[in-house]
Amino acid sequence: MTDISRLFYDELLADLEHNRLVLPTLPEVALKVREVVDDPDSSIADLVRIIVSDPALSARLIQVANSPLMRAGRKIESVDAAVSRLGMRIVRDLATSMVMQQMFQATSDVTDQRLRQLWEHSTEVAAICHALAGQFTKLNPEQALLAGLVHDIGAMPILTKAEDFPELLQDEKALDWVIRELHPRVGGAILRSWNFPPELVDVAEQHENLTYNSATVDFVDVVIVANLQSYLGSNHPLAEQDLGTIPAFAKLGLSPDVNVIEMEGTGDTIRETQQLLNI
Repeated sequence: MTDISRLFYDELLADLEHNRLVLPTLPEVALKVREVVDDPDSSIADLVRIIVSDPALSARLIQVANSPLMRAGRKIESVDAAVSRLGMRIVRDLATSMVMQQMFQATSDVTDQRLRQLWEHSTEVAAICHALAGQFTKLNPEQALLAGLVHDIGAMPILTKAEDFPELLQDEKALDWVIRELHPRVGGAILRSWNFPPELVDVAEQHENLTYNSATVDFVDVVIVANLQSYLGSNHPLAEQDLGTIPAFAKLGLSPDVNVIEMEGTGDTIRETQQLLNI
């Protein structure tokens, strides 16, 4: 820890505790999409009316519906046909993913590079979460995908604020220390402000708590495993963990020796899901 990282840490923590930290705002169209899909009385027509109000989102969903990953022959040319093909819940999470991707941008080259790396990591973890939930749990795979996508969301405003501390931006280890220490708390604050469900707030706050051991398998367990799997073979500190001591692996019934990304079938699905998130 350096003097500048301690100063930055103290200032950011004070801003967070006194509600002064500028948190990213989820665009209104994504919030409306989530509200409609989560309303049991809503219909596909209700969802389509919201999506067509955003031309960029409409075009992206049609593009996804026509992508080779959907393995469908008939060409989709309208939003209502795209929603019918994808399903309302998948559209909800894709809409969130698409607008979030636009948020991972910055004014400085250094921060922009960090945010792009963060987005790439988030989509990889999300894709692994989707595969893990579908194969090893009874949890909803689409919700698991979203959990993976937002697990590191707390790093975003930290990186944005760091643009005011050029010396810190040049000290990668010092900045990493601040992010590691504070991004779970900041992430929880963001997801609460977005009115995300408690189980996803827990993901943001607990995904690096490797001793986490709730009574039943939940999204935190899935994200812990996916996050650790994403670092296998790298020089990241989490790659050095003894996976056999981490409760989340046992709860999923997953051997710590297994690399999900290299499993037959699963690896291809993970890569395809990540491609889908980055279309």
